[in-house]
Amino acid sequence: MKKNYMTFLFVFLCGIALNAQTSGELTVTTTTSSTGGNFAPKNIVAIWVEDDAGNFIKTLLAYAQQRKTHLNTWQATTTEAGSPFNIVDAISGPTRTSHGTRTCAWDATDFEGNPVADGTYKVWMELTDKNATGNFSNFTFTKGPEPESLAPSNVPSFAGISVEWQPDPFVTGISGKANKDIFTIFPNPTSGKFKISGDEIKEVEIRNLVGDLIYKGNSIQIDISDNPKGVYLIKITSGKGAITKKIIKE
Repeated sequence: MKKNYMTFLFVFLCGIALNAQTSGELTVTTTTSSTGGNFAPKNIVAIWVEDDAGNFIKTLLAYAQQRKTHLNTWQATTTEAGSPFNIVDAISGPTRTSHGTRTCAWDATDFEGNPVADGTYKVWMELTDKNATGNFSNFTFTKGPEPESLAPSNVPSFAGISVEWQPDPFVTGISGKANKDIFTIFPNPTSGKFKISGDEIKEVEIRNLVGDLIYKGNSIQIDISDNPKGVYLIKITSGKGAITKKIIKE
């Protein structure tokens, strides 16, 4: 009887480990540069996540519209998933007219909104400035209950790369739901002035969608009235970890 119980317990625990879905957020930052194409400095760029088997999970950023078919690697992986050029929840827009820092985030769900299992994943980046395939690279990270911060070496067209996985510091584990409501931003949308509420706030960092740093400090009363209308990413660091939220300036 004891042996049967131990076998059951072992199988049960293995099942939990295999199905763990730690909530959290992946933040990706990189500075782009030309491939030497004939359209430079204009460029199109995509950043997305695949699982370790090469299956498309979600697009994080895609600045590409009419010429997106030249992002051949991104096109292929989304097409194989049955969702060509999928940009659900992604930062998106037209061709960039210049290079700069790009920042995007992943909420640990797939393009259908389903939480994904813990394990090994890859961040892909692709950029071109010609009517052909440009430069692309990928970086492996582990999604799980432990934070991970990577600073890969520069690769063609991508420098200053940062890949940071931050499990939710308040609710982690089996099918955990990220308790991001522990921090509130009001009003949101905002005309420019807003307040951040929450415990143990140590630092606030605000960037626009191309990665430019707008504010960095520890004030919870913030004014971005002088900045253009649009969506901004707010990284809130507390004594328990960091969370990234979005705010809309109208």
